[in-house]
Order: sequence, then structure tokens, then C-alpha cells
Amino acid sequence: MKVLLSLFQAHVTRQGGFSLGEAQVFFKVRYWHQQYQNHRDPRRQLLSGGRMSGSCAEAEEKVGSRQRLQVNEYKENQNIAYVSLRPVQTTVLGKTAKVYLVPFSLSSYKPDQLKRSKSLLDKNSNNEVACKKCKKAEIKKTCRRILTPKMEATSSKAESTLQKSSLDVHAESNKWQYKSTSDTVILSADTESSQDGDSDEGTTPGMDDFSGLSPYEKKRLKNISENANFFASLQLSESAARLREMIKKRQPPESKRKKPKKKENETGCRRSMRLLKVDPSGVSLPATPTQPILVADENPLLPPGPLEMTSENRDDNSELFKGFLQTWAEVSKTRSKNTEKELSSIKSYKANLNGMIISEDTVYKVTKGPIFSMALHPSEIRTLVAAGARSGQVGLWDLTHQPKEDGVYIFQPHSQPVSCLYFSPANPAHLLSLSYDGTLRCGDFSRAVFEEVYRDERSSFSSFDFLAEDASTLIVGHWDGSMSLVDRRTPGTSCEKLINSSLSKIRTVHVHPVHRQYFITAGLRDIHIYDARCLNRSRIKPLISLTEHTKSIASAYFSPLTGNRVVTTCADCKLRIFDSSCISSKIPLLTTIRHNTITGRWLTRFQAVWDPKQEDCIIVGSMAQPRRVEIFHERGKWVHSFLGGECLASVCSINAMHPTRYILAGGNSSGRIHVFMN
Repeated sequence: MKVLLSLFQAHVTRQGGFSLGEAQVFFKVRYWHQQYQNHRDPRRQLLSGGRMSGSCAEAEEKVGSRQRLQVNEYKENQNIAYVSLRPVQTTVLGKTAKVYLVPFSLSSYKPDQLKRSKSLLDKNSNNEVACKKCKKAEIKKTCRRILTPKMEATSSKAESTLQKSSLDVHAESNKWQYKSTSDTVILSADTESSQDGDSDEGTTPGMDDFSGLSPYEKKRLKNISENANFFASLQLSESAARLREMIKKRQPPESKRKKPKKKENETGCRRSMRLLKVDPSGVSLPATPTQPILVADENPLLPPGPLEMTSENRDDNSELFKGFLQTWAEVSKTRSKNTEKELSSIKSYKANLNGMIISEDTVYKVTKGPIFSMALHPSEIRTLVAAGARSGQVGLWDLTHQPKEDGVYIFQPHSQPVSCLYFSPANPAHLLSLSYDGTLRCGDFSRAVFEEVYRDERSSFSSFDFLAEDASTLIVGHWDGSMSLVDRRTPGTSCEKLINSSLSKIRTVHVHPVHRQYFITAGLRDIHIYDARCLNRSRIKPLISLTEHTKSIASAYFSPLTGNRVVTTCADCKLRIFDSSCISSKIPLLTTIRHNTITGRWLTRFQAVWDPKQEDCIIVGSMAQPRRVEIFHERGKWVHSFLGGECLASVCSINAMHPTRYILAGGNSSGRIHVFMN
């Protein structure tokens, strides 16, 4: 408490005064500091009388039969909820000391103004009850002479309040509002009465009406009235009002910036007459008519009908190009015999794969942009490779022609990506290509023309396959989930049937090699097998649905010789092989191969395909380093990896194997073809 008093005094010295709230806190702290000192040493009560008279806070304490009084809290009625913020202290007093205080001004305070009387310490508390009426009247006159008219009005109000109930007078811990009364004021320390040894006045004048109260209650009411009278005499409210006016901040007047006035005769900045659309002579130019802006389509559709087979990287009238077309026509006349061969053993198959190598002569950029589809000509004399690109180009490469630059020819039969390429099984001189632009064309090398087989500008095609061995009928899959049945023998470029499937999207379509009425489609998450004999225009239901895939599916293909197996490629990094030897209500899952199929945004998605010569082995690209193309057995065992060193420095997403020879062609995202051969 000493620290608080010293801090408060320093604060008052700096500020030059204090407010009403600050004074209340100051006297409260000082009063309880004095009580604490008296509790520690009762002999200090005589010295505290002078200090308390200076601060006008009386400290009277009684000890009768050594009672314990709880300082700072008193409850006469236990039903009244009262909470004190100050700690409850229990004080045991041995003797009684009476100190009488008188209101005074801080400016006129003198240390020897009040005197202590020895007789006050010798009197008993019983004598305080029997005080003389004459002495009371004298004290009342003295107090009324000291009090101001404002205090008298306040005291009369407080007297009526005290008469109502003594229990209503409780000092709140955070609000010190005291009301004075003229009859219950601080007793003046009369020097004459102290000399006569008259130490009565155990009760405050005007307390006769509360004779039934306990001594402690009378003491408490007396302290309240004395504090209220003292604060009223200080006139703190007026001082606080004056301080508020002094401290009140005055907002500076807002200064508005004056805008400079424009001079009428001042010359302005020079401006372009062209931007102002003014002739140099000062005459305004006529308004130019607005013309509609035509936005050119990035991939305009090619005109319908047949297109001439014109090379984009060679002169059409050159002897080299004519010889190229004649070579393709002659090679296509020799058909490969479709004789059934028994599968070779894995040991001999691996030996043949080990003999396949790649060199700089078998690597070349054939198309512009990523390769989306590939096909190998079935000829056993020449090695002819066809590739479909994202730009709509179809590139042909004759590897037996040297130098290799002279054996590459590029054509533009489509305006959008070519997603599927097949050589006709009936006439190898025909190369059928399907594109996203809604066209299906057949390139006839004998006539050097791309004929239009099927066209639907309202839809986008994804894949196709031959329903008949003579390639007369085709099944076409659409990106919107529908399917088309096309017959090449009928005139026109329309389809025979347009079927709505139960899939929301179709990526690949593949026909069973033996039972050609069945075909399999790869959707977004499901694999469906349909019967072509049950196709109708309404929505059809599949015979079998494979729902084991958890992410997007890239492809699904039957095994090339018997069709007893189905391989699927999924984005969940798994290659699945199903047993389709008996097409019933359900096809069991045989093998699941863990393989990284996450190619990203800029690479073509992987599609696992069967080796036409060895239908129990699949071929798929790889993301592993160094770059490679891998072959797996249907049981999940690794068979072989094609490594090319510096010649194979990129990922081959699309791969195709020759049907009878050990030749593998792979295409990457830059339009480059890599060929492994014996």
C-alpha cells in the first residue's frame, strides 16, 4: 500500500490535481493502510489519530470480551447478497482508542491544529452512551456552521435514508458515493472538553434514533456519514468539471485545399490530332463504319467428300512421291495368310525379344505434335508404319527406304486429333482413320485419295473397329456415350443405327476376334460388353459390366487370337486382366499388375495392347528411368524391357507390334517414332 500511495502522490504532482474518482481511490487506499498499521501495532492508534484527522478518515475500534470483527464485510441479514472486492480480515483488538476528526481544507492544514486528549483513552465505552444533551447541541451548532448550504441539502436527504433502514447503507467496492447528514457529522475535537477530561460522545450526534443498533453498526454508519461530509466539503465535483473543460480536446478546423482556378487564356497540352480524329486543317473526320470482327476457327472442318492424297512435306509431281504410292499399292496386294499358329514358349519368345534393337536409323519425327494412334502394315517384305497425330495429320514411314528422310510422307485428312488407325483386314492398301472432328476416312493408296466413310459434324468420334472380317461393317464409339453402326456398302456417309448406350463416355471399342457379335467398350469408370445382334435405337443394356475400376479407364481390348482374355488400363496405376473365355453374367478377374500409368497433362495416356503373335503377353509404355517399353505376362510376371539408351530418351505412350514379325513401333508426345526390330 505504501507503493500505491507513493505512486498516486507522484501522479498528482505531475498532473497538478486529481479528479473525483482519483480522490476516492486515494482516501480509500490511505484508510485501509492505516487500518493495517493499527492491526499490526495497536499503540500506533494515537499517532494515527493525527493522520486520520488530516485525511478525515476515523478509525475507531472496540474490544469487548475480545470479539472478532470482520473488516470490510458485515451482514446483518443473511438473505442479502453482498460481494466485497477487498479481502476479509479478522482483527482482534485489545484496547479501545477514540479519535475525533473535524473537516478541514488541504490548503489550510497545520500539523498542530488538532490535539489528542489523554482522557479519551481512559474512558470506558459505557460512558459513551450517557452523553449530555448540551454537548450535542454545541457540536451540532459547530458542524452546521462548517457545512455549506449544499451539504445541508444533502445531509437532510441522507438522514431520511438512514431512518428507513440501517441495512441499506452498504459501501460498494467500485462506487464511493457518500451522503452527509447534519445530525451525524464529524465531532469537533474541542480542546476545552479534552482538558476537562470529558471523553463522552461514544455515539455521533443524531444517532439517538439508532440506539437499538449494535455498537459495530453504529460505528459503521458513523464512518459513512463522516466520509460523505468530508468529500462534500472538498467540492470535488466542481473541480472535476473544471478539469474536464481544461482537458477537453479541441479539434482543429478542417483545412480544405483550394483548387487552383484554371486560366481561360492558358494554352493546354498538345494532343494528337489523329487520336482526336481531326484533320490537320481542324475539320473533324467522318466516322469510320464499324465492321464485324470474324474470329477464325482454330480447327476448321475439312470439306465433305473425298480428299486427294497430297503430301505436305513433298512435291506431289515428284517422281519420288509417285514411286512411294506405287510401292504401297504393290505391297498391299500380297496378303498375309491367316493360319493359326501355336503359341511359342516363353523361353523362345524372350530370345526373340532380346534380338530386337533400336538405332538412329529407326528413329525419326513423322508427325507434328503428339502421336495418338499407330498401326503397322502386315506386309512381310517392307516395314511400313502409320501414325495419327493430335494435329489431324497421318504420317507414313517406309523404313526400308534410304535415306530415311525420303521414306516419310505426311498427309492432312482431318482437322482434329486422329485417335484410331487400322489397316483394312480385307485390303491392306486401305488405311482407315477416325478423328475427333466427327469424320471417318479411308485412305486408298492405289487411287491416292482419302474417301469419306462416315461423317457426323454434331458429334465427336473416339474409336472404331470392324464387325465383319471383310471390313464391310463397323462399330463407331462417340465421346458422348453413343455408338454408331456403319455399313460401307450403302451409299452416303451416314450411319445405319445410332445407339444410346448406358455409358456417359466411350474411349475405346474392340470386337471379339472369334465371336464377332460381341464387342467391348471402355467408359469413364466401367467396362461393358454388348451383343451387336441386340442393338436398337433405344438405350441398350450391356451383357456384362466390369466395375472393379476406381478411376478413369484408358482402354480395354480382347486378346488377338482367341479373345479369352481382356486387358484394361486404368488411372489407378493398375493393369487388370480378366478371363473372357466364357462370356456369361460375370467375367472373373485373373491378374492385377501394378504399373505407373500417371502420364500427366502433356503426354498421351498409356494403352496396354496384346502382342498379336503371343496373346498371353501385353505391351505397355513406362514412366521409369531410363526410358523403356515393357512386356508382361498375363499372370503378372515381367517378361522383357526394351531399352534404347540415347535413341530412346522419351516416353512411348502408344505402341504397336507387327502381327507376324518381331517389330515394335512406339510413338511419343513430340511426333517421333521409335522402332525396335531384328
